[in-house]
Amino acid sequence: MKPARIIILTVAVVAAGLAGLLAMQLGGGTVQQAQEIIRPAATVNVLVSAANLPVGSRLNDESLRWAQWPVSGVVQGLITESDRPDALTELNGFVVRLPLFEGEPVRAEKVADSSSRIMSSLLPAGKRAVATEISVATGAGGFVLPNDRVDVIMVRKADDGAFRTEDILSNIRVLAIDQQIQENPDGSKAVVGTTATLELTPDQAKVITVAQQMANRLTLALRSVADAQEPDTGAPDYLLAGGEKGQVQVIKSGKVVTNAQAVQQ
Repeated sequence: MKPARIIILTVAVVAAGLAGLLAMQLGGGTVQQAQEIIRPAATVNVLVSAANLPVGSRLNDESLRWAQWPVSGVVQGLITESDRPDALTELNGFVVRLPLFEGEPVRAEKVADSSSRIMSSLLPAGKRAVATEISVATGAGGFVLPNDRVDVIMVRKADDGAFRTEDILSNIRVLAIDQQIQENPDGSKAVVGTTATLELTPDQAKVITVAQQMANRLTLALRSVADAQEPDTGAPDYLLAGGEKGQVQVIKSGKVVTNAQAVQQ
């Protein structure tokens, strides 16, 4: 081989070696720099659900656990071990008011303290539970389930013999169907019940009590879940007492009259 070729090959080998050495040094510096920049985020233990818990479930040691949570992600309402180290014991026996999913942080508004009164624990403050009879025809074919929203429609016969319909309550939450306070967890078909328990304000409770006496039929109309944020505090004035102290509603021949009117008649 000619001396010139030998020199060229030698120079190429040396240059390749130097390039590889330089690349290794630069790569090692980058990795070291990245290791210095990436640091684990600070965490805190937050109380979470250890399983999927439907409405009405009772909390115990097996249904709750502590889980690491980024400190930056802790918001007001979460239960942390540093603030409530005995939370697992304190919440034992509490009732689930809203569904909890595995790994979901437990918040105070989703559980309620109760010894055995589950239904009263599910009621928000200021609400009442009132039952009304339903059937396949008046309960959306059996597809009304707990936690659904419904309108209550009253059908009654007027003086002229014609039937009148009116929405007396709207966007009302269904607490239970018969004794069932949660929908079928296995996704099976709906079971037709005979009684629906509704979550009402005190005025709405009066309205449906009067309507049950006046109506030929009360029907529950199932609403879309997209309507859940609409207000549900309305109530027809004529189905409520006139507001005078001591005034009582009297129903005569399907009409609402006051106690004074009833005496005059």
